[in-house]
Order: sequence, then C-alpha cells, then structure tokens
Amino acid sequence: MPLLLATFSVCLFVFLMQFLWKYVDDMVGKGAEMKVLAEFFFYAAVYLVPMALPVAILFASLMTFGNLGEYLELLAMKSSGISLIRIMKPLIILVVFISGVAFVFQNNILPGTQAKLWTIAISLRMKSPELDIPERSFYKDIPGYNVFVRHKNKTGLLLDVMVYDHSKGFDNAEVLRSDSGRMKMSDDKKHLILTLYNGTSFQNIGASRSRLNQNQNQIPFQRQTFTLRDFLIEFDSNFNMADKSIMQNRDISKNIPELRSFIRTASAEDDSLAQTIRPVLITQVYTSAFKQKQSSPASRHLQTDTTADVTNFELLYKNLPLDRQIQVLADAKLRTERIMNDFSNWMNTQSMKQKEIRGHKIELHRKFTYSLACLLFFFIGAPLGAIIRKGGLGWPAILSVFLFIVYYTIDTFGWKMARQESWPVWEGMWLSSLFLASLGVFLTYKAVNDSVVMNPDTWKETLQQIFGKREIRNYARKEVIMNLPNYPEAIRLMEQWNEETNLYLEQKQKIPFYGSFRKQNFPDEQLNSLLNFMNQWIEDLLNSDENLIIGKLMDYPVISPHRFYIMNFLKQKQTNNDLRITMKVNDEICKELKNLKLDCSHNPEK
Repeated sequence: MPLLLATFSVCLFVFLMQFLWKYVDDMVGKGAEMKVLAEFFFYAAVYLVPMALPVAILFASLMTFGNLGEYLELLAMKSSGISLIRIMKPLIILVVFISGVAFVFQNNILPGTQAKLWTIAISLRMKSPELDIPERSFYKDIPGYNVFVRHKNKTGLLLDVMVYDHSKGFDNAEVLRSDSGRMKMSDDKKHLILTLYNGTSFQNIGASRSRLNQNQNQIPFQRQTFTLRDFLIEFDSNFNMADKSIMQNRDISKNIPELRSFIRTASAEDDSLAQTIRPVLITQVYTSAFKQKQSSPASRHLQTDTTADVTNFELLYKNLPLDRQIQVLADAKLRTERIMNDFSNWMNTQSMKQKEIRGHKIELHRKFTYSLACLLFFFIGAPLGAIIRKGGLGWPAILSVFLFIVYYTIDTFGWKMARQESWPVWEGMWLSSLFLASLGVFLTYKAVNDSVVMNPDTWKETLQQIFGKREIRNYARKEVIMNLPNYPEAIRLMEQWNEETNLYLEQKQKIPFYGSFRKQNFPDEQLNSLLNFMNQWIEDLLNSDENLIIGKLMDYPVISPHRFYIMNFLKQKQTNNDLRITMKVNDEICKELKNLKLDCSHNPEK
C-alpha cells in the first residue's frame, strides 16, 4: 500500500503537469485569482485520477513482485508448495476492491468534476488578457484598438505612442500619434483609461466617393493636434464564471443512468426523424417532380400526376414557346435547389443527433473500461515482476512507461475509430481492454509455469550470442587423470574432420535462397554432425597431462548453428570463418603431438 500510494502520487503529478502544460496558454497572462487557479488544479487532478490509477497499480505490482523475485522470496514460497496464484490472491482481492471504488468514483464523482473543470477552462479562455503592453510591437488584445509603444519608463509613462482606433469601423478609422501617455484600469475594472499628451490625430471624414475630385483613390481625412486627450475603452478584466448550464447536457457530466436514458430517448428521436423525412423526401423528389402545371393552353390536354408523359418530355419541351422553356428550366432549378437545401438540413440534423448518441455511448463504455484497466494492469504487472525478478526503479519504470504508451495508443486509436463511426462503439472502446486481457493471460501463464522466455537475463544472453561478445572456452588441467588420451586416434579424427569440413565449406560458399533453405533440414544436420564429431577428441584430449595441449584446446571457437534464415544469412560467413580457425587449430595440435613424440601406442601406464 505505501508503494501504491507513492507511485499513484508520482503518476498523478506527471499527468497533471502534462495537462497544465497543454492549457497553459489559457491561464498565463489572464490575471486570474489564485482561488480560481487552485480550483482548476484541484478539479484537473481529480479528472486525471482514472488515468493515473491503472498506471500506479501496474508500477506498484511490478516493483512488489520484482523485489520478491530478486530477493528469492518468491522462490522460497514456491518451494514451500505455495503457487503464484495463491501468493497473488490477497492482492487480487485488494485490486478488485480498488477497481470497484474506481467505478463508483467514475460514475458518481467524476461527472460533476468534469463539468466544473471545463466550465472553469471555458471561463479562463473567455477572460480578457491582463493588460501588459510590450515595447516596440503592436498590442492587439484591446478590442477595436492597436497600440504601439516604443519605450516605457519605470514610472509607467509610455513614450512615443501610436494608437490605431478602428472601433467605429475601418472606414472611420483614426490614427493618433503622441509624445507620451498613460494607461490605467478604472476602479470597477471594466474600462480602460488611456491618456495621451502632445499628439496629432488623423481621421477619415467619411465623404462619399462621388464628391471626390479627379483621383478616385484619394480619401479625405481630418487632422487635429492636441495637448491632452482621454479615451474611455470598454475592457472587462474581471473573471466571470461561465454559466454552469453549458456543461449540464454534455456526455461527460452524466452518470450511467443518465447516459442510458439519453441514448434511449435520442435513438427514438433519430428513428422518428428518419421515418418523418423519408415520405416527405419521396413526395418531393418523385411525386411532385412529375406534376404538370395546367397554366398554358398547350398543356391543358396533358394528364397530371402521371409518369407516362415523361417519356415524351423532350418532344413536349421543344413544342413549347421559348419563354415557356426558360420558365420550365428555372422552375426545375428552383425546385431542385429547394429539395437539396431541405435534404441538407435534415441530414445535418440527423448527423448531429447521431454524433451526440455516439458521444454518450463512448462515455458509457469508458466508465467500465477505465475501471477494468486497474484489474488488467495488475495481472500484467504482478506476473511480469515475478518473471523479470528485478525490483527498484529500473526495469519496472521502463516497462511501466512502455506498456502504458502502448495501451494509451491503442485506446486512443479505438476511441477515434468509434467517434468517426468507422467501427461500432463497443469495438473501439473495448479494443485496449482486449489487448490488456490477452497480455495478462499470456504473462500469468508464463509466470505460473516458471517460464524464462520473458526473463531479461535470458534475452540478454541470447542477444550477446547473436550480436555481442563470443563465448570463450575455459579448460584447466585435471588434478587426477585415470586414462591418458589416445593421441594417434585423436590425430586421425582431426585429419578426417578437416577433410569433411573442406567439403562442407565448398558447399557453403554461397548463402542459399529462402526457397532452398526451406527445403533443407534445419538446423543444419551436416554442421551439427561436424560439431559433435569435434567434441569427441576434445573430451578425450582434456585428459592430457600436457599443459600445452590443454591451452591449445581453448583456441577452438564456440560455434552455434542457427535455425532461422535471417540469422543464418547474417552469421553464415562468421560460421565459415570459425570452421577455418578450427581446422587451423587442429593442424597446430597435430603438429605439437608429433613434435612431442608422445606414445602413440596409448600405453595407460606410461
């Protein structure tokens, strides 16, 4: 529990900093009170609890079982006949309880918290920025005004001020230039008082272009000089909380009964809307489109509301007068545009209704998936910690971050597919839970069966064999030797092995294609036969009492055949080189045996 609380605090702090960094532009420079910011931070922390809690459980379970495995406590319990599931049973009960509490929290507390959080966020976004005019750049945050100040002294006096006033429209814009000025807020913080000293103003006088002489591009203006001029500008710098009702009908502010009630009601409205639109659309497109107006004498003999006349439409159209043809085409165009507009409006209405239904369904499924994630992350963290047997902040921190990134990516992908209606809502929202459940079952099975597949030390040794350092033979002279080696037989075996290896290397000059590789029996039976053959005289020569022979045996490289085509492709050249080195060592050992004039009769007494 202390570890869980510590990891939860760290995860919540990290998520909170990320959230605040995302919305820092809405808070900085607004002059909001500390009380408002404190409420915003508090509600943001509560909002991020469902995301931080599963990661904290994963991190804590990894560290707990990693420490138990590192200090051999898991091994001691297993040797006493206690299975891993029985060891995990108390924590499973605890995590199930935490998942239940998380579900209740999401259903009862989180909706109100989210409504308050986003209400404050909208209010901060709508608040006017704090007045802070920079030097040597235009300040555009005052509605209807652009202000340029070249320099500000310590007393707050503005020097070399230029004001561009377009509050009355760009056609009546006014430009003011003054030597100095001051700007301050009114006592009620709803107005801005701008005082300018010793300046000139230029303003359009609004004359119509018809009165202009000669050049039509010239616009008359009025120039005035002043020693003192005051402006009263509306600029509300108070923080005004937005109406709470703007978030009441949103999906994030509803609990499960409210979500289900809205989904049922909205689905019924959507169905009734479709049933209402369909007959109206059929009537407008098909029925009324074939009706003939009996306005002209030439068409009175035509029957109305029949489609039989449409077959001779081209003939009837050509027999009409020209003005009548134009009228028919204009009427058809207007009717088509009216039908298209009506259809677009109905489609937009139905699309918005379906979007609201999808949003409520997504929020409904999310209340279950986030709570279930707590339990699933435990069944990932606990078995994985028992497998890797590493505690502390090293491997657990790396694996926790990696697994959460994968989970968050899959969850975001499923959420977007559900929101865009590319997938059914339940498929998109439960995709991440399916991934966690599959991974948890796999890791639990491996941990219960004491599998070393996921052990990092096993992977480290495998990677070292493939890409890292080579294994080195390490032999020492035996203290007691029962039987001396059969040196002549060893020489014969080495010479025979060299001949067979030469034949093998001639066949392996080129790496086979994948098709021919599949047809062969791999691992390479011929190579395995050579390696087993080599072990015969090595085991025999290890009984030698000559230190020189024992030292030469350590010069043999360790050769490991590979089962996979890619590894065989990468390591075939190295394997061939190792075989040539082995042949060279064989020649050296044979030469040393002959130079030492050892007893070739293999006399055990000697």
